[in-house]
Amino acid sequence: MAELRDRPYVQFNFLVDLGDGNTEGPQAGFQELSGIGMEVTVSEYRTGNARENAVMKITGMNKSTDVTMKRGVIGSLNLYRWLDQIRNGDQNAMRTVTVQLQNEDHTQIVQTWKLLRARIIKHTSGPFNAKGTDVAMEELVLAYERLEME
Repeated sequence: MAELRDRPYVQFNFLVDLGDGNTEGPQAGFQELSGIGMEVTVSEYRTGNARENAVMKITGMNKSTDVTMKRGVIGSLNLYRWLDQIRNGDQNAMRTVTVQLQNEDHTQIVQTWKLLRARIIKHTSGPFNAKGTDVAMEELVLAYERLEME
């Protein structure tokens, strides 16, 4: 449930539920999420006998942007299993993914984003560099059909 206040919340206290009800532990721990959003398209229309020399804007379809999620490689295959279900045509593979922003002391959920009928459309691991010291990362891109906010 959204919690209004004068000072904006910080972005680094968030929980992710990949549709399995779990927001705890390393499998649900992501370093970064980006691209949550939606847009409503409009169509422009004007009849030839309109009295105004302007077009009407007619509300069209809404579409959701793809979400990119990044986490360190932890040796878990939960994302791969979900992706495998999707690519094998499992009709039950779509999930509701929930992202919850917490307040600074992690005692309250201040806003929630629900990504309805989400599915993985891209998974990337790496890069790997034998001379580097960075954390090995995996990235997934989710497509979803509807965004709801609470």
